[in-house]
Amino acid sequence: MLEKQLSSQNLCESLDEETTKAIGIQLRDWFDEDEASRLPWLKRSNEWLKLATQVTEKKTYPWPDAANVKYPLLTTAAMQFSARAYPALVPGPRLVQGLVIGRDEQGLKQAIAERIGAHMSFQLLYEMDDWEEDMDRLCMILPIVGCVFKKTWFDPIKGKNVSDLILPQDLVIDYFAKTVESASRKSHIIYRNKNEIQERINKKIYCDIDIDKDLGLPTTDIQENHTKDKIDGKLEPKLSPASPYKLIESHCWWDLDDDGYEEPYIITFDYTSRVILRIVPRFSIEDVELEDDKIISIKPTEYFTKFGFIPNPDGSIYDLGFGLLLGALNETVNTLTNQLLDSGTINNLQSGFLGRGIRIRSGNTRFLPGEWKPVDFAGDDIRKHLLPLPTKEPSDVLFKLLEALVTSGKELASVAEIMVGKMPGQNTPATTTMATIEQGLKVFTAIYKRVYRALGKEYSKLFKLNKINLPDKKIYFTINEPQGAQGQEVEKTDYENDIAVKPNADPNIVSSAQKLMKVQAMGPLLELGTLNPVEYTKRFLEAIDEENISTILVTQPPPSPEQQQMQADQQMKQAEMMMKQQEQQMKMQFEQMKAQLDQQSKEMELRFKMVELQFKQKEHEMDMAHTQQEHQLNMQTQQQQSEIDLKTSKEQSDLKTAQMKEQGDIKAKQAAEKPKPQAKA
Repeated sequence: MLEKQLSSQNLCESLDEETTKAIGIQLRDWFDEDEASRLPWLKRSNEWLKLATQVTEKKTYPWPDAANVKYPLLTTAAMQFSARAYPALVPGPRLVQGLVIGRDEQGLKQAIAERIGAHMSFQLLYEMDDWEEDMDRLCMILPIVGCVFKKTWFDPIKGKNVSDLILPQDLVIDYFAKTVESASRKSHIIYRNKNEIQERINKKIYCDIDIDKDLGLPTTDIQENHTKDKIDGKLEPKLSPASPYKLIESHCWWDLDDDGYEEPYIITFDYTSRVILRIVPRFSIEDVELEDDKIISIKPTEYFTKFGFIPNPDGSIYDLGFGLLLGALNETVNTLTNQLLDSGTINNLQSGFLGRGIRIRSGNTRFLPGEWKPVDFAGDDIRKHLLPLPTKEPSDVLFKLLEALVTSGKELASVAEIMVGKMPGQNTPATTTMATIEQGLKVFTAIYKRVYRALGKEYSKLFKLNKINLPDKKIYFTINEPQGAQGQEVEKTDYENDIAVKPNADPNIVSSAQKLMKVQAMGPLLELGTLNPVEYTKRFLEAIDEENISTILVTQPPPSPEQQQMQADQQMKQAEMMMKQQEQQMKMQFEQMKAQLDQQSKEMELRFKMVELQFKQKEHEMDMAHTQQEHQLNMQTQQQQSEIDLKTSKEQSDLKTAQMKEQGDIKAKQAAEKPKPQAKA
């Protein structure tokens, strides 16, 4: 039967309507009883939130719009705690540290523990989107209210682990319950709109119901002291599509099988209509103790983790915060401050009585600076008919009382001037300053240890969820470091070994300066050879918040004293051999340099002779070229002269030829002109 219940996604579907109706009515009555038991605390917490957020309200006493200043004593205390706690509790990328339980002779479990620590840190920072932001909010809300809660579970909608911040106003527990784990009922108030409910109906998480018909109207009038209220009193608008339904997720015990033993279940119902939406077991088969097929006991799975500030002396589950410790003191400081301001206002704006002998316009009369008003007065001294209202300047006694109360509040909240960043006196020794800071942080150290324990419980819940819900295949991931040749990986079987987890933060160190001083104090021990230099270097780099330490750190095991002596002897021998080698090398270098100089000298002489020979050869070539040029010039001159003579002789020959031709022509002409002899008959 238990296995059947555990395999079911919603036991509500197997129950009849009459049974579910009875369960809804009973759970609603129990919820109202638990809510009524903590109603006074809810009203006070709402006042603390108003005081911390500096909400101002109009006053009508002692006159309308009187001074209503809020001194930021509680606000300063909360901000100082948050500023110190957040970086101390979330120290860089490695948030989770794996611990080996039992023997680990070969070191295999230690390697698994390191992988688990890296993987869970990766989940918190990168897969669980709002985890770090919720831690920031937790550090701010915790000192004001006194306690907050974390709900850690596997979300079937997102398909991954979730750890949400739950305000104490949204988790209803009997005020007189001792612990979260021992409380018989825990009711988580959840607000979901129509679309979110329909989405869970479609995925078979909620029962298949008609929302408009079966559920009541959405929540339109939020309770007066609920955190959904605006701190200044404004409420959400009236009914709209975005108006949420008020659902109650009750972590309770119920006997569904009528065997006389109540089993732990999670029952979700609508507050207005009491309709049951979901019933699922709050245990696993390993948590059941059986004897002869009879249930002896069941260990429930706890979803909620309480983060407390200061334990409540009355034994209540709701711890004390600065809201309760400083609230009344802060209100007194506010009253004194406003009284001083009102006293100064009355003293600056004087009033009084007018005698009947003065005729002045009736009604309020106000004077501007430097203004004179005419009046009808027949007497001799107007001062006899004017009586100023007797007032006093702001009281020095009230001012000193105000200073005493502010100082007392700062001592209680550990926010003295030196703790908020102000410099001490010029002649204050450094050791005195550090001792003062250390004493001032004692209160914070105790609170950090409480938060540290709660973080350990939250990490243990995430460890169990990974053990159940991780896929069977290997998961590859990397966290804020350069990806090497082999990426980081983890398997589901790693979570089945004897491994535990704890926060990597140190609750005894609440500032980076303390962490660095602690590491530096171990520095002189390195000379004794009793410390691991690699580990010391790693811690020093972590103290100064150096990133990617693995990329710059050379990890080698420290040598033993015998190995150190052998290494020292070898180093001496190597040094002597190196000295001899250096002397021999220097001699060889000297000989080489001398031979190189001689060779260079010979080469220079040879080069000089070659240059001289080249110069003579060039001179001879120049002489030859000059002679050749003269010869060529003479030949050109002779050639030109012969060409001229040839041309002259040719011209003379042509002239003679022309003359002879002319003479021949003349003779021929003369011969032609002579009479021819007549022929004889």
